[in-house]
Amino acid sequence: MAAASDSSKIPLWLDCDTGHDDAYALLLSSHDPRVNLLGVSTVHGNAPLDQTTFNTRGILEALGKGHINVYPGAAKPITREVVHAADIHGESGLDGVTLLPQPLEPAATDVDFLEAMYRALIATPPNTAWLVSTGTLTNIGLVFQKYPDLAGHLKGLSIMGGAVGGGFTNAPMGKVKGEGERFGNWTAYAEFNCDPEAARFIFDNPELIPKTTLVPLDLSHQVLCTKTIRHTLLYGSDQPLDPSTANTSRTPSPLRALFTQITSFFAATYAEVFALTEGPPLHDPLAVAAAIDPSIFDDKDGERFKVDIVTDGVHSITQTDVGELGRTKATKLAPGEGGCRIPRGLDLPRFWGMVESCLKSADKVSPMAKVSMENLKKEGILKGLA
Repeated sequence: MAAASDSSKIPLWLDCDTGHDDAYALLLSSHDPRVNLLGVSTVHGNAPLDQTTFNTRGILEALGKGHINVYPGAAKPITREVVHAADIHGESGLDGVTLLPQPLEPAATDVDFLEAMYRALIATPPNTAWLVSTGTLTNIGLVFQKYPDLAGHLKGLSIMGGAVGGGFTNAPMGKVKGEGERFGNWTAYAEFNCDPEAARFIFDNPELIPKTTLVPLDLSHQVLCTKTIRHTLLYGSDQPLDPSTANTSRTPSPLRALFTQITSFFAATYAEVFALTEGPPLHDPLAVAAAIDPSIFDDKDGERFKVDIVTDGVHSITQTDVGELGRTKATKLAPGEGGCRIPRGLDLPRFWGMVESCLKSADKVSPMAKVSMENLKKEGILKGLA
């Protein structure tokens, strides 16, 4: 596994279930110059474990970071049956993507994923390393159960997951035909990234919770990857929110075409399933950004929360059986109490600037640069991407 070779960088371990938005989490964690990516573990979620592991390895290969060790993790929740998100990410977890390169490096098998996570993180100086979760929380719950001393060692845990609702923010939460008001994306109440027992264990840990940042749908739905954003990221720009600065005279790089394919498919499923037609929410990279630069996010003068997870219900694709299972209940604490950080807003230009900067970095080392974009144009692969 990679060692923390540069003491000035943030040591970070990423746990993911690579689907479309996890690709952007991998981009930030592997190409932001402030980060030393120690390793990656994969988990069931957007697709079965073998597929999320393959997707992760493929994205890292595309990013020129195929040497980073990827450890397959849990294939199902701690106590419940597994459920996947085929309606959003497709059966593969990365449907609609034709440019993903074949990963050259095999998944790591020198030790199991829990030992790999622990060894890498505990080897860092105390209060420096971040553990970032952008997938189902099974691996995260298991590592703290097996290695309870890790909670005291880490600087932070950043989680993409949960949905608060109740006007927590004014983000558009989407609509599903035949349903009333909702704020979840798995059920009306719950966000998909939930192994309820793992989540409850994490949020009931008094040593861990003051170090935890939660990025719920109420925040991530403010970060819509609109046509304007996709257009400017495809061509490259110093100001990704301003389409007039995109350099449309040059041919997009194969890597940028890959990431535009990723968000274009994601946009189509969010429009179809949740009627979010402006663009898909880019959930997962926000959890990485929260570890890299917490100042991007607004938590209203340091407000903190007690978080409870509903564990009553059946983990099933049959929505009537689910009930409120996985619902995130956040109670605001009195000033000075050490609870979970749940930001309510963020600086969008700074976030998109991070994404653009990382794409520029990845373009320099991506093996996809060998792909002939002229051939891709002739084959119609780039048609309609922007």
